[in-house]
Amino acid sequence: MDLLSDVVASMRIGRANSARVEWRAPWGQGFPDAPGSAGFQVVLKGSCWLFPPEGEPVALSVGDVVFFPRGHGYVLADSAESAETPAVCDVHEDRVMFETAVMGGDGPSTVMVCGGYRIDASRLHPVLRSLPEVVHLPARMGHNPELRAAVELLGAEIERPRAGADLLVSSLLDMLLLMILRTWFDGSDEHCKVDNWAKALADPAISVALDAIHRDPARPWTVESLGRAAGLSRAAFSRRFTQLVGQPPLGYLTWWRLGSAAHLLRESDAPLGEIAARVGYSSEFAFANAFKREYGLAPGKFRRETCRLPALSALPDAAGTAPAR
Repeated sequence: MDLLSDVVASMRIGRANSARVEWRAPWGQGFPDAPGSAGFQVVLKGSCWLFPPEGEPVALSVGDVVFFPRGHGYVLADSAESAETPAVCDVHEDRVMFETAVMGGDGPSTVMVCGGYRIDASRLHPVLRSLPEVVHLPARMGHNPELRAAVELLGAEIERPRAGADLLVSSLLDMLLLMILRTWFDGSDEHCKVDNWAKALADPAISVALDAIHRDPARPWTVESLGRAAGLSRAAFSRRFTQLVGQPPLGYLTWWRLGSAAHLLRESDAPLGEIAARVGYSSEFAFANAFKREYGLAPGKFRRETCRLPALSALPDAAGTAPAR
């Protein structure tokens, strides 16, 4: 079931950005709220403290991954004292994709890889909405070898970019995000964060229905046909789907169709009639009416306005990449 792949593909706008940053003690770096973004930090060397906006500080060590699905602000520092007066990122500063920075004093160093996505916050997939503000995946010996491999590959490529690095880093950022989501949901019992979406992904019947919707949104699905694909009666399927996913089957189908259409409008030059057919609308007129009800804009106007958005490298850094000094 490839719903997580669809979540990653549909959530981002434009190209992701990334950096490998070395901080030398004493250091403290503040990252303000960045609405419409998602980002992560990974410790490659040394250790530090994460100070979230609420709750206790979190000790981070080599291999730890921290993911911020909704762009909440935070502080990283080598100590509580350094966190009291942190430097703050210039969120208006333009950055290149492969920036590498060295910051702080002349003490022990902490090296981190950061990455960030610009996302459509108004259409955030419920999988991401179900996550806590801060997802901490601590490193454990023998655990999550795929996640560690993705981190090591990304860190090496950012530190020493070679031919083809542009595409490779973008792919590795997507892969790392998928690994973060997979690791979190696979270990939801362990994290004591079991929620309905974790249950939905693990439920054989509901995961089959979600997969059917995502793989073929243009098909004229009904509650009965989706229930049949899931191996449940119409009533039992509708009840279980609504309980776990948070909305009725056809409501989610419409939401996913229009979200897919918005992604196609932003990322492709396909004619409106072709997009309408690809997401399950029999006419461009019907598609335009449904899209305007959902987004408040006609599809053509939505495309024109979203195409004017600046490139990701000129936007606030979702992951808190520190500017070189």
